[in-house]
Amino acid sequence: MLIGGVSKRPDFASILGDLGTLRRLPTIIRALAGGDDSLLTKVIGLFEVEGFRVVGIKDVAPGLLAASGVLGQTQPRDTDWHDIQLALTATQKLGELDIGQAAVAIGGRVVALEGAEGTDAMLQRCADLRGSGRIRAKNKTGVLVKTAKPNQDLRVDLPTIGPRTIERAEAAGLAGIAIEAGGALISDREETLAQADRAGLFVIGIDRSALSQGPAE
Repeated sequence: MLIGGVSKRPDFASILGDLGTLRRLPTIIRALAGGDDSLLTKVIGLFEVEGFRVVGIKDVAPGLLAASGVLGQTQPRDTDWHDIQLALTATQKLGELDIGQAAVAIGGRVVALEGAEGTDAMLQRCADLRGSGRIRAKNKTGVLVKTAKPNQDLRVDLPTIGPRTIERAEAAGLAGIAIEAGGALISDREETLAQADRAGLFVIGIDRSALSQGPAE
């Protein structure tokens, strides 16, 4: 089971090994091309060709996946839903190009998109934008949204949040985090949600089909 993205890809010299590796080298080289989702799907294929059955977290530990609804003590405000919907649209566009899984919307506009640098670095950019005055929103405003990419193989590279995500989101001045219910992981769940409660940030699991309806009554 994997949590997190691909932080560093190996160079060709580091993957040369025994004769078995050399025989598979053309397939391995082809697997290294493309985005993270493409790469990990090809890696799954390498294992499956060798006779292994690859399963996802939902098959062995579904309790690690985010449930639907508010997961902590802080509730999103009505105004937060517009940012959630906007950032969700952005993540879908990103996912179609296999670029990233996360976006930040503040005050009705998308201010950051996740690229190869990952979520933590994206949130640091948001904090820098506030610090420089490029984002002038006061108080806790804005939402981080993380979702799986369209047509993503859900056995690997699910969007993930953890204590560090909460720390970075708080530093960026955000009001909360929305993740895909049943399609995102919460690392160190109890500590993550406790930290969000202490920071006054909401964490919510969203069903895509329910987003157009806005907050539940």
